[in-house]
Amino acid sequence: MDLTERPDFEFDVFSKACPSRGTLEHVTGRWGALTLGALYEGSFRFNELRRRVDGVSEKMLSQTLHALERDGLVHREAQPTNPPRVDYELTPLGRQVAERLLSLIHFVQGNMDDILGARERYDTARGGR
Repeated sequence: MDLTERPDFEFDVFSKACPSRGTLEHVTGRWGALTLGALYEGSFRFNELRRRVDGVSEKMLSQTLHALERDGLVHREAQPTNPPRVDYELTPLGRQVAERLLSLIHFVQGNMDDILGARERYDTARGGR
């Protein structure tokens, strides 16, 4: 959608027609959140980022980076060297999003004892898993 096609309504992520829903999916999906969190640490080359986001496949990381770049959250810079060098870093908007995600990530990590206890109680109450 170009700027002349901007919808004539306020953005509402709860509406299935709202384009903000796609961005929310890119940001809050497993690989999007982890990629943004990792890039908050600084600029990474593709393979460095892949190692930092343990478990992501090359294909998924590539798709994630493309989506985040399209949304204006990640900047991709290709260096005209031989072999080519490509660096990824957060844009100012991406930094703001990553700060909010990291707050949630740190909250979850800090409460894992309670979460694991809740899981155990749930599984026990339902006959184990």
